[in-house]
Amino acid sequence: MELAKQQLDIGTMVQDWEPALAFWADKVGLSYTKFEKIGGGVRQHRFDGHGSVIKVNHCRKTMQAHPTIHRGMRIVCHSVSAPELVHGPEGVDIELVPGGHDAVVDVEILNATTNLNEARRFWVDGVGGIEFEPGRFRIGSSIVRCVEELHLQRPTVRTGPGLRYLTVQVQHVDQAWQRLVDMGFTGEMEPTSLGETARVSFVRDPDGGYVEVSERAEFTGRPLPQGVSGA
Repeated sequence: MELAKQQLDIGTMVQDWEPALAFWADKVGLSYTKFEKIGGGVRQHRFDGHGSVIKVNHCRKTMQAHPTIHRGMRIVCHSVSAPELVHGPEGVDIELVPGGHDAVVDVEILNATTNLNEARRFWVDGVGGIEFEPGRFRIGSSIVRCVEELHLQRPTVRTGPGLRYLTVQVQHVDQAWQRLVDMGFTGEMEPTSLGETARVSFVRDPDGGYVEVSERAEFTGRPLPQGVSGA
């Protein structure tokens, strides 16, 4: 899988926007970059997490709690000199770390898995990451850390409070999505073009976690391939 961007993006959902804005902008010190309406009563607010986009999806409808495999994250924060654990929006544990602490240069996501070998097959064989420590996979410059949790409850929907999905930006989304499906991973949504900006798809990792595989013209430097146009 050929990456078009070296950082993973993280999708999170919140019920209350103002506390989320204060947390990501003031506490973590990230720059607010963009606002998008994505339908279904959801507004997406984007923050620059050192190249990783933190997508804060504000749901104006009442959300129900649903399982997620994401247990927390680390993110570089220039205002801290030592690791500091904080509770982010919707009760997500986030560790603020100095740049380079424990090999983190932008973000690290903590995933629960029932089978580390299968998680390894997804992130190394499927996505093309490198396992530089047991259970820690570097994808570009970002890190996914997988810890076994034998009684993990698989996600059933992508919505719900907290960390919900990861995004991998690739050069050729159709080929990348098809390769993952051919390897036996579940294709949640086929590649679909969103105007002339992006062509996106979703797959499920072995534990049911949602991974968006996306091709954006701003990263590839070329027009999107022709395909079904999404809303």
